[in-house]
Amino acid sequence: MKNITKTVWIISLVSLFTDTASEMLYPILPIYLKTLGFSVLLIGLLEGVAEATAGLSKGYFGKRSDMSGRRVPFVQLGYAFSAVSKPMMALFVFPIWIFFARTVDRFGKGIRTGARDALLSDEATPQTKGKIFGFHRSMDTLGAVIGPCLALLYLYYFPEDYKTLFFIAFVPGLLAVLTSFYLKEKQTAKHKTQIKTPFFSFLNYWKTSPAAYRKLVIGLLMFTLFNSSDVFLLLQAKQAGLSDTMVIGIYIFYNLVYALFAFPLGILADKIGLKIIFVFGLALFAIVYFGMSINTRLYFFFGLFFLYGIYAAATEGISKAWISNIIDPKDTATAIGNFTGLQSLCNMIASSLTGFIWFWLGAKIAFLMIACVTLLVIVYFIILEKPVRLKIVN
Repeated sequence: MKNITKTVWIISLVSLFTDTASEMLYPILPIYLKTLGFSVLLIGLLEGVAEATAGLSKGYFGKRSDMSGRRVPFVQLGYAFSAVSKPMMALFVFPIWIFFARTVDRFGKGIRTGARDALLSDEATPQTKGKIFGFHRSMDTLGAVIGPCLALLYLYYFPEDYKTLFFIAFVPGLLAVLTSFYLKEKQTAKHKTQIKTPFFSFLNYWKTSPAAYRKLVIGLLMFTLFNSSDVFLLLQAKQAGLSDTMVIGIYIFYNLVYALFAFPLGILADKIGLKIIFVFGLALFAIVYFGMSINTRLYFFFGLFFLYGIYAAATEGISKAWISNIIDPKDTATAIGNFTGLQSLCNMIASSLTGFIWFWLGAKIAFLMIACVTLLVIVYFIILEKPVRLKIVN
């Protein structure tokens, strides 16, 4: 396909294998944790701590990647951490070990995210960012279809044998690591001299970043602050009476929609504007959460998860493409790492807050609150002026 380079293909395949491994476990994770005695509140805390770990490391390693002028080692090491974390979840069932294993997985994501997205950005022009990031998200999410399908097939023959799945998930994780070794550092990349980098030094980028970047990130973080883990959507479906198989099935359906729409929506965003597609995605998100607060019917759940898949396709890759178009290319990993780092911290708060509200006030109030805040964020983005693309000087 035009504009899809070898590097983009390799990164996308690596993401596909990794997501196959991760998403094989994601829909059954809350069910597995419940069997270990985890409450909804503790599950929310676990997801929050894991996302906080990913967040802090995303910012730090993004800056390290920019300072060193290297991308590939960070990508390879990050995917390796995620691969080894899979069997760790099944080795012991002590809560502290579960927290540690989940944190190792998210730490790997933190190491690779900024460098990987910078590699993708380097393979695109400002006019094709939506397409490149959309293609990557589409391939990545295809793994989120394959993984749960494999889990569903396995659980059909071996019901409730969750532990073995964690060992099986190591196989696609290993394939991801091996595939990452086909990545080559660009010859034009300048390997800069390493200097001591304080862990929180990436936060300094906020002061020197373009005003357009700060305004955009403020809006994105406002949304993230109330956008909790998808685990809560799956728990709502489970509590509405869906079987374990149906919960996994509806999650597969959501990811299939996401994978099918990410690439075409990325192409459309390049043509009509990244902001338009992003706001459209937020509107769908608000509809989904309003629906989740009142729904108890099976077919309605499939409709909501269909819209949720389109929302994800219209926002996740688009937001990174938008950021990469308004910052200096030499700061790409730092800028995206800074944003995704703060985003993960906000996810920690969002997941913990949602778990707390659900525990004390119920799911309906939690979902209604998230939907209402999203409407305010939509207004913010509507009045946000159109960003000016930076001119790239070769």
